[in-house]
Amino acid sequence: MDNRPREIVVISGKGGTGKTSISASLAYLSKDCIVADCDVDAADLYLLLRPISIEKHDFYSGHIAEINQDKCTGCGTCKALCRFDAIKENNNSKFSVEPASCEGCKVCVEFCPENAIDFPERLCGEWMRSETRVGFMVHAKLGIAAENSGKLVALIRGETKKLAQEKGKNLIIIDGPPGVGCPVIASVTGATDVLVVTEPTLSGIHDLERVLSLANHFRIKPLVCINKFDINPEMSEKIESVAKDLDAKVIGKIRYDKLVTKAQIEAKTIVEADIPSSQDIIDMWERLKSN
Repeated sequence: MDNRPREIVVISGKGGTGKTSISASLAYLSKDCIVADCDVDAADLYLLLRPISIEKHDFYSGHIAEINQDKCTGCGTCKALCRFDAIKENNNSKFSVEPASCEGCKVCVEFCPENAIDFPERLCGEWMRSETRVGFMVHAKLGIAAENSGKLVALIRGETKKLAQEKGKNLIIIDGPPGVGCPVIASVTGATDVLVVTEPTLSGIHDLERVLSLANHFRIKPLVCINKFDINPEMSEKIESVAKDLDAKVIGKIRYDKLVTKAQIEAKTIVEADIPSSQDIIDMWERLKSN
């Protein structure tokens, strides 16, 4: 028997579809889940849930070259070999590494005649365990110009599952990244449910097709939510047709609601604000629970 918690990952084909607002609202409605923000490149779930950190951990991924100025003789071998233009000449005729440009290939380390280049692990950011008004949350902050967000997403998901086991929770709600790249793949692989948030536009249909194909590739049950469905009913009907063709179920349709912005300014979830679109999300949540 599979005792894994149910893991609902909310994703979208692009940013700005309302994915984070919907994730926060579902977490608020559940009252008994672990929340994770896996959109580590642009993490903003904290703006609505206001987490209070109880643990912080450094996130290291890959390596970065560092030139020891005491050993460097200024021969220029490293600069000549670097394909990424990450080696810069200093005023003292020695060289240093531009961290944002270094790809960690290690060529300069291997060929430096003076063994003057160190190769420590790269500090890329930090991840946290926090408490919020809707329960425990695992989230992260990726450093400026830092990469390996897919690896950080995998780490966040792993820690979220550990926390769910520790706290005896059987539901995880994840605010996933937009698109279909590595961070998205790391977010959905092995999940029980994927909720794709889209909008009734031509580009929304295109993005939906890509994301649903990804979910089907990983054999994950795809569900669809059409946000602002009433701004273009005809396009919403086309989205429902596309979803059906790709074996996905439209489980929610949320109306356009000007008061959503007011709720965001007040750092409230949509359902807390008790505005017209709240009922649409509540109805979707009821269908999600029984799906």
